[in-house]
Amino acid sequence: MKTSDFDYYLPEELIAQTPLKDRTSSRLMVLDRKTQEIKEDHFYNILDYLPKNAVLVINNTKVVPARIIGTKDITGAKIELLLLKDLGNKKYECLAKPQRRLHVGDRVLFGKNSELVATILTLKDEGIVEVEFSYDGIFYEVLDKIGEVPLPPYIHEKLENKDRYNTVYSKKEGSSAAPTAGLHFTEDLLKKIKESGIDIVEVTLTIGLGTFRPVKVDDIEKHEMHSEFYSISEEAADFLNKAKAEGRPIIAVGTTSVRTLESNFKKFNKFEKESADTKIFIYPGYKFEAIDGLITNFHLPKSTLIMLVSALAGREFILKAYNQAVNDKFRFFSFGDAMFIK
Repeated sequence: MKTSDFDYYLPEELIAQTPLKDRTSSRLMVLDRKTQEIKEDHFYNILDYLPKNAVLVINNTKVVPARIIGTKDITGAKIELLLLKDLGNKKYECLAKPQRRLHVGDRVLFGKNSELVATILTLKDEGIVEVEFSYDGIFYEVLDKIGEVPLPPYIHEKLENKDRYNTVYSKKEGSSAAPTAGLHFTEDLLKKIKESGIDIVEVTLTIGLGTFRPVKVDDIEKHEMHSEFYSISEEAADFLNKAKAEGRPIIAVGTTSVRTLESNFKKFNKFEKESADTKIFIYPGYKFEAIDGLITNFHLPKSTLIMLVSALAGREFILKAYNQAVNDKFRFFSFGDAMFIK
């Protein structure tokens, strides 16, 4: 299967540059896999489409100001790091720009008073480096002071309120990108969903390069995913196993929730308490075992994410829906409109 099989035409003006004033006012496209019907609505009506006994699974990760810009201590060269993965003991995997200016042992200073210092430990392929940070105090408080929210490169406008690149239920700090399907929910909508009898379960996947790394090979089977950390609590696993046994549909909010649930279920043939890394790559031919439906956004052409939704709904059906969304001027990508695949 070729990467080009997942391409589609998207006018640049349909790429959403800013979030809507009201999170729930985004448009909603509903795909019915059984009937192959496509409906258009608004996200505030999502309850009209969710099965009454469903379980929603959300990713409670929180985006941190993971983009930091500093200078090499000797040469003064400008260096940008994007934090990707916490390796423990103050060590992080980062994307460095430009990596060619860095050598093992170099120190990069961040902040007016060098509140944060990164020592380069390892240089890897594709601009990735491992660093060890030194700082005083609490790491995320230092980041809040000197870092920037790492908006995707297709967003060119400044985000006035950085909280809008987080979900209202975000709590586990560490991600360098948002689980954007969750951006459509408000506290009021979540309350209505719970009051309707639908349960909400939280998992965590810390979003890094695995989610947004572009596919650079022609044959998609040769693409290697970058690992990302996920965690499922014992309480969440027990609840999801009970829901499965009762035949309740499990609806994932976002592709990161899908990857968490499918990684865990494939490993144990049930849901199990776990904190681990995943490199799962889901594309057509994949057999879903953990989820029954998906709330998601509209994804980049030729990305691993459009491959994932194509695996769930079928490539031709997805491309038909995407072409309709383009014709009907839906808003695309992180701050764009939503899709529910049922």
